Amino acid sequence: MVEQRTHIPYVSGSIPLATIKALSQEGAFFICEERLAFKKTCFDKAKASQYTSECFYFTKQRIASDPGKNFMVAEKFDSPFKGRSLLNWIDWKSEEISQILDWAIQVKAESHAGEIHQRFVGKTIALIFEKRSTRTRSSFETSFGEEGGHPVFMSTQDIQLGGKESVKDTARVLGRMFSAIEFRGFKQSHVEQLAQYSGIPVINGLTDDYHPTQVLADIMTLKEQFGTLKGLTLCFCGDGRNNMARSLMLICSKFGINFSVYAPKELQPAQDIIKICEPFAAATGAKISISDDQSVVKGADCLYTDVWVSMGEESLKEERTRLLKPYQVNAALMKATGKENAIFLHCLPAVTGQEVTEEVFEGPASRVWDQAENRKHTIKAIMLALI
Repeated sequence: MVEQRTHIPYVSGSIPLATIKALSQEGAFFICEERLAFKKTCFDKAKASQYTSECFYFTKQRIASDPGKNFMVAEKFDSPFKGRSLLNWIDWKSEEISQILDWAIQVKAESHAGEIHQRFVGKTIALIFEKRSTRTRSSFETSFGEEGGHPVFMSTQDIQLGGKESVKDTARVLGRMFSAIEFRGFKQSHVEQLAQYSGIPVINGLTDDYHPTQVLADIMTLKEQFGTLKGLTLCFCGDGRNNMARSLMLICSKFGINFSVYAPKELQPAQDIIKICEPFAAATGAKISISDDQSVVKGADCLYTDVWVSMGEESLKEERTRLLKPYQVNAALMKATGKENAIFLHCLPAVTGQEVTEEVFEGPASRVWDQAENRKHTIKAIMLALI
């Protein structure tokens, strides 16, 4: 934390309004850690809420020593993971993931308490999106921006990535201009190359193989609901080969959560991810079960599903619907868990009437909106940890 920090939203009165007014001007520059941060102050009482929402931190000592300037001071966030990338959770120890999860719970509590922090002042992040997104984009942009950072959205229609310019060269350019990179796209190899050549932290916002930011939000939602993680059972229903099933198997194995997949034989998880997860599951006591028999859902604390047709696979819609229709999450399947307090999760967007019925999606077991909100808090925690 910053020493001698004074919190001065308009309504707090930590520093008298007249004092701040005398030291500030509309559109002034604020110096932060030797960088210029652009912030516009507002002293109109009618706009007090706007001023509060922008919430500046000043150092008494600096104001006293140089009354001609305002200094906006970035808060320090200590993390042993600074400079590290998140491409998937394979190389992360369980206790390291737990630490980031604890930070996510912390920043959610701060948000709900109305606290405003400036921990990304003077920093920038490139948000590269090959695939469209609601939750991922919103989470990265709002959580980085409200902490004083500057997120820059880049679709592949806007930059040369994979076109005239190689991923390797793009990485080396962005690494000289940004503090970090987020990538949401198709190939896992692309996010790995960005991390290899950029020299800055890279976060996987989704690839065809892994979705690490989503599953951290899922685990957070489970912890909020049940208070503990080890010994729970999560059952994924649907396409067991997709990035969500792979990522859930991995993170559940790390946390000692029993993981089962209810899927047709044609769409069950590949052996590569099973072999990766088995040693982690053995270490934590988690069990991995895969079956096309409905009995596999018995004892599940959570049923989880995803859309039947992933982005880029639209031509397979008819075949997927035929294969997966018997694996729909409905009231009967929820009852088959044998758990009255079993919950339902979905990474969204959902197609109700296909992978899940409206009754379950909108019903009392559904935690999808808590889960969606937790995307923001877990993504903020990940960025605080790495950037």
